[in-house]
Amino acid sequence: MREESEGSPTIWRHREFLLLWGGQTVSELGSQVTVLALPLVALVLLDASTLQVSLLSMAVTSAYLLVALPAGAIVDRNRKRRLMIWCDIAQFVLIGSVPAARAAGVLTLGQLYAVALLSSVFAVFFTVSYQSYLPTLLRRDQLMDGNGKIAASQSFAQIAGPSLGAVLVGVVGAAGSMAADAVSYALSAASLLAIRRAEPAPASTAAGEADGGGRPKLRREIRAGLAYVLRDPILRNSVAFNGTANFFVIMVETLGPVFLVRSLHLAPGYVGLLLALGAVGGIVGGLCAKPLTRQVGSARISWLSMTLLSLPGLLIPLARPGWGVLLFGFGWISWTFASTLSSISLISYRQAVCPPHLLGRVSAAARWINWGTLPLGALACGLLGSTLGVHATLWLAVIGGCSAGLWLYFSPLRAMRDLPLGPRAAVA
Repeated sequence: MREESEGSPTIWRHREFLLLWGGQTVSELGSQVTVLALPLVALVLLDASTLQVSLLSMAVTSAYLLVALPAGAIVDRNRKRRLMIWCDIAQFVLIGSVPAARAAGVLTLGQLYAVALLSSVFAVFFTVSYQSYLPTLLRRDQLMDGNGKIAASQSFAQIAGPSLGAVLVGVVGAAGSMAADAVSYALSAASLLAIRRAEPAPASTAAGEADGGGRPKLRREIRAGLAYVLRDPILRNSVAFNGTANFFVIMVETLGPVFLVRSLHLAPGYVGLLLALGAVGGIVGGLCAKPLTRQVGSARISWLSMTLLSLPGLLIPLARPGWGVLLFGFGWISWTFASTLSSISLISYRQAVCPPHLLGRVSAAARWINWGTLPLGALACGLLGSTLGVHATLWLAVIGGCSAGLWLYFSPLRAMRDLPLGPRAAVA
């Protein structure tokens, strides 16, 4: 990680970080348009069933289960910025193919599944690259601030994106609105190209050259990343928490539009506005993370937020037609606020303590567990929703999601005030 003197510019004057942050914000904004538009394309234009919408959600997230582990080893072997640029270009082509196919009258569910799956593959590589690239730009003591700003902008995108998406869906249709996401990837690639600071050589390659040997086998590299996560009790419990939470949250995200459109008879445009209201908690959590962790402690806030502050999420299935739909939004506010606070602390810990040459693989191993449960949750959602019904499955999902924080409560975090964000651990 790059170290700077005490007199170095603040993060607000950090040109390279601002470019990365700005590009990510625009890209996240476009992606949130697609989060709203993609299931609406399936529901409204192609008359998809609940199971088909769930399978689409499964395709969107399946790459985290299928390719996250090898992605970490590949990222550690290559320059992260270059990988992120190529991922943005690929996403531009993939997402742009949906409005193009709709305009040509050839759009099918098969294409939506293919776009969702391939797009998720590139999203995995981009995310792992970005989380490994950020510590090369910022000092260790700036990571909490940097991650907090990025989390706040992601939550801002969750507010503005569905709102923008709702307007675009009304003006140009669900498929046409996805063109905005395609453009956002082009802008993200441009912002990365504008970063002038040279990136350090891949740490794993440099280590191999220093030892005079070739690159280790991919399987051995993957095992090293997994072993590091499982050996550290804080990392181990944090990925167990995230994996459990994501299993149930994807069920709520998948069933949410179905519940709102078909059970509460909410117009598609208002679905985006309601989901945007729920994201208010995320941006507030990102902005409040630094002062709250200073007052409460970075370790305490990680488990307190997910065991107490997330409980209003139980309001989600209580939503009713009319003004009662706002209960859905209030439930989302509590979940996004609590999860943002917790994730900023836990991600900053991982970035700070992990050895540089392992960071890509450790981030990928964490993502494999954290996000690998998403397609499983989407599949369970489709099966349970088709048998038990949408409302009953929604209740199961919110109860499970609110219980996930127990992984953090029954962990070393409960006995600590702050997470150790000191020097990176020595290589074993």
